[in-house]
Amino acid sequence: MSRTFEDLVAEAESVSVDGWDFSWLDGRAIEQRPSWGYQRLMAARLGTVESALDIQTGGGEVLAGAPKLPRTMVATESWPPNIAKATQLLHPLGAVVVADSDEPPLPFADNAFDLITSRHPVRAWWAEIARVLRPGGSYLSQHVGPASVFELVEYFLGPQPEARKGRDPEEARKEAQAAGLEVVDLRLEQLRTEFNDIGAVIYFLRKVIWMVPGFTVEQYRGQLRELHEQIEADGPFLATTTRFLIEARKPI
Repeated sequence: MSRTFEDLVAEAESVSVDGWDFSWLDGRAIEQRPSWGYQRLMAARLGTVESALDIQTGGGEVLAGAPKLPRTMVATESWPPNIAKATQLLHPLGAVVVADSDEPPLPFADNAFDLITSRHPVRAWWAEIARVLRPGGSYLSQHVGPASVFELVEYFLGPQPEARKGRDPEEARKEAQAAGLEVVDLRLEQLRTEFNDIGAVIYFLRKVIWMVPGFTVEQYRGQLRELHEQIEADGPFLATTTRFLIEARKPI
């Protein structure tokens, strides 16, 4: 017997959404992963440098998965619950967590880091990235691509034609180049995502807060109930996730 709408809502509203660990969705949602394996790439690069900065580290989970961190390892984060979680996770590994507003300027000196990484930054401030990179240093990041999971966004908000134009990897290339960086790798993939129950949808929208800004169950209860009935009748709600990998190097 399937669980009721109210049971799924209550469960999804009560679970913590701190950090950037999505393991609560195991068995409830499926997201195809990009072929390049960002965490593996990042970990390999971290093992080859003396100093690195991870921007918008979330709860530090991705960075903590690296088997070896450089001698100087710094991470920034803006959201207080994530700052606390990242500090608890990363300090024992020798990484310093800096509370930062995610707005320029970065609180570091010029030419400070060999490597800058970031997984799913809200925005890349290219001039600041270029400033704090050492000559010959690199920015390696996986960004959310254009119109990612917009089937879900537009289910709640209606058509978003202007927002669909955002997060274009070619625009990222132009902005990086304008900041004086050389883009040495740029790859985009479209990936399949499935939400198996309404609890997964609620958890996702509570955690990824910019998808449906100001999302609350109470505000969208009617649409959530309709979507629950649709999933019960037709199976998982399908969406397309987009991701792009970008590496940009600061000239020597």
